[in-house]
Amino acid sequence: MNYASIPPLNAAAVLKRSGLRADKSLGQNFLQDASALEKIADAAEILKDDCVLEIGPGLGSLTRYLAVSAKEVTAVELDAHLLPPLQAVLSPYQNIRIVHGDILKLSISELIDQPNYIVAANIPYNITSALIRHLLEGDIKPRRIVLTVQKEVAERICAKPGDLSLLALSVQVYGKPGIFAKLPAGAFHPAPKVDSAILRIDIYAEPLIPQELLCTFFKLIKAGFAQKRKTLRNSLSSGLHIPPPQAEALLTTAGIDPMRRAETLSIEEWKGLCEKQLKV
Repeated sequence: MNYASIPPLNAAAVLKRSGLRADKSLGQNFLQDASALEKIADAAEILKDDCVLEIGPGLGSLTRYLAVSAKEVTAVELDAHLLPPLQAVLSPYQNIRIVHGDILKLSISELIDQPNYIVAANIPYNITSALIRHLLEGDIKPRRIVLTVQKEVAERICAKPGDLSLLALSVQVYGKPGIFAKLPAGAFHPAPKVDSAILRIDIYAEPLIPQELLCTFFKLIKAGFAQKRKTLRNSLSSGLHIPPPQAEALLTTAGIDPMRRAETLSIEEWKGLCEKQLKV
């Protein structure tokens, strides 16, 4: 995609003209580096018939890169103070719809009516986990999610068995995550104090855990990670409110050593545990 027609955007200058400054309480770090913006748009692999959902468009720097490829971009902005400069920056584009609201309180189907839509956004890092969960558990699923997130969080989401977390499993059951690129702090205004990365999640047509087992899966992994330093025998006993011998029997029946810890189990092993749990 040729992005040469998109003019550079100086976030500091736009904010100053509007009498605004970045709001730390909202986690605002405006991405303005052209190379970084191109990488996010490229990672999204937007086709001409695609509808794109952007969360936190801010001053519209990324929104423009999405709009040149997409059929329509729906940009959801929480900060009412940013709406006037955002509308001014995006005024040349006819395929952008700006929505004022909190993405975590909005139903995805009210924003997007096309399944297999794409999410692409530079998000406030303090909503990363809640936002991903909201998107993956929404009434209609995206086919791809591309977000700038804290590098450490991206690495945790992409972890392999042996170093898995509740967050990693909650994402990997729905899609395949990967780090598309790392971003320098200087790409943002103001520069964040943490390293950043572009996280891409390609969503599976169906979750790796069958729909009828998903509730059990989430119940088990939450129990397993509630006291992650404990063995699975003890953490499941505590989290599921069952006697330790019963937890041990459940694990043994599923072919899992009760002395293992939650982070070492693969999704396939959790699936086997779900199947045994339903039979108990």
